[in-house]
Parts: sequence; structure tokens; C-alpha cells
Amino acid sequence: MATKDTTYLVAVHKGLDESLEKQVAALPEKFNKQRFLQNCMTVLQDGQADFSKCEAPTVVRTLLKGAFLGLDFFNGECYAIPYGNQCQFQTDYKGEIKLCKRYSSNPIQDIYAKVVREGDEFEEVIENGKQYVNFRPKTFSNGEIIGAFAVVLYKDGSMMYDTMSKEDIEHTRQTFSKAANSKAWKESYGEMCKKTVLRRLCKLIDLNFDTAEQCQAFEDGSAFDVKEKPKEKYQAQDIYQSHDQSSHNADESSDGVIDGTFKEVDE
Repeated sequence: MATKDTTYLVAVHKGLDESLEKQVAALPEKFNKQRFLQNCMTVLQDGQADFSKCEAPTVVRTLLKGAFLGLDFFNGECYAIPYGNQCQFQTDYKGEIKLCKRYSSNPIQDIYAKVVREGDEFEEVIENGKQYVNFRPKTFSNGEIIGAFAVVLYKDGSMMYDTMSKEDIEHTRQTFSKAANSKAWKESYGEMCKKTVLRRLCKLIDLNFDTAEQCQAFEDGSAFDVKEKPKEKYQAQDIYQSHDQSSHNADESSDGVIDGTFKEVDE
């Protein structure tokens, strides 16, 4: 279902090339324009989605957002998603981790999210006035997912974490998702759960982007729209690889995000 219209592809390539030249001041340091162009065209020509029904300028604007953030569409750090005659930009789990590590004002040692399944041991503890979590996953468990949590560990030794129950995740999915019934949610549910809680935690991380364009692109990249749910006239095409996906809650900005200590206990 890749895009095969040569005239259309040439128009997108030309528009993107010109836009990158005009917006050079908003691009990240050491941005490789030629490699980015090549990777974008490869995604359009050989990817899983047909962009030919999208207006070319919307595809260019979407690809440009990835350029602002220094994310690679070809490597699955972000996605361009056909939606009717428009194209939408969406960041991926690994793309958001990359951005947090790069732009956090407090240098990050590690950041990740995990799902909690039935049979896993998970507890939040307050000890001597300090909060932390203990997590002991059941080895090779395929039990039902009952929640997810995300952790950011800073180089200065501090940390924050956030937790969401399955009910919280489903509420976010059904209320704010741009594609609540997409293939991503149906076939990569665990990854979507991790992305959902990670996006919420990301809102509490102080990210110092270099430009306003980067800040706006990051906000636009959320898989969730808290301002206005998309109309059901069009169904977004599923273009995700099986290991990737997305997310952002919004109304629940700082609720539940905690400073504390994380311990993952080996079996």
C-alpha cells in the first residue's frame, strides 16, 4: 500500500527540500538534511501507508516536524499517518525517550516504562518520609496487563515515576486517543500502555527545547488530542511496526507523578 505516484512523490520531495532550506535556523545542530530527505522518501515509497490521497503540503508539514525534533521516520522514532486528505505527525515511544534524554534540563541517566501483569509484585511504599516503588515481575509472564508505570532516573541521583492502572489507560484511550481502535492498540497493547504512562510522565520533565518549532512539534506528536477529538469521518491508516506506538494524557498533568526511589528486584 506504499505511495507509487511519481509526480506526487516529486512534489513532496521538492516541497520538503525547500522547507528545510527556509527553516534551517529551527533545525537541530548537526542535522543531516540529505539523509533525512532520503529516509523520508523511503518511508513514503516503501512504507505501509499510501499517502497519495493526502494533500502534499500536509505531508511536507508533517515531515518537517520530525526534522525540527531530529527524529527519524525511517527508524520508527516518529510517524507520518494519513488521515483522510490530511497527514498527522506522531512521536513514538523510543523517539520520546530520545528527546527527553537530549533536552531535559536535569540530565537523565535512564528513562523507561514497564507494564505490570497479573502475578507481578508491584508496590508503592513510603519509608522515612521517602516514597519509592518495588517491582518484581513474574518471569516470562503473559498474564493480563493490569497497569503500567514509567520511571525517569536523573544523573544527580533523583528520580520521578508515574503509575496508571489499566482503567486509567483505557479512559485515556477512549476519551483522548486520535485512533482508539487502531491496529496499534489491538496488536501492540503493551507498548501502547507503556507509551501512555511515559507521555504523562514526560509532561513533568522540564524539557528545554532550542526553538518554538521543536516545542510545538513535540506537542503535536502526541497520540492523544485533549483539545478536540478527531471526527470519525476518516480512519487513520495503521502504519506502525509491531514493537512501537504512542501517547499523551493531558488533563491529568501532574496528578500521580511522584518523586521517589525505584527498585526492580531480581528473581
